[in-house]
Amino acid sequence: MRRTVYVPAYSTIRMMNGRSRIDLAATLSIHNTSQEKPLLLERVDYHDTGGELVQAYLDSPVALKPLGTIEMFVAREDRRAGMGANFVVDWAADGPISEPVIEAVMIGTQGNATYSFVSPGRPARIVHPDEEPDRGRGLHAP
Repeated sequence: MRRTVYVPAYSTIRMMNGRSRIDLAATLSIHNTSQEKPLLLERVDYHDTGGELVQAYLDSPVALKPLGTIEMFVAREDRRAGMGANFVVDWAADGPISEPVIEAVMIGTQGNATYSFVSPGRPARIVHPDEEPDRGRGLHAP
């Protein structure tokens, strides 16, 4: 079994009228939620606003032990990726496994204020034209 997860990671956010910005540190956390099986991480890549690769975090696959966690850190001063920064994580397992928790935690300060938030990873799956979203109309609405 193989999956790809997309994780928005905001290295910069705009404030007030959009003119001021806050640079944020970002930590990508990957948690193996399985109590029995290792999770194989095949790719952890950091991309910029334009989709270009900024950094590949793995030189070779890494096995994450059951209930293990691994983190990748992007310093607040690292402005290479911009406002649309993101991580792409490819993981694999030998057979069925509980889904890992993959999220980015951002934190930054400006003056006396501290800002922090979590951005959950989302499965990167192909959406087919015949899969119309519900949009709040009920499952069988025209």
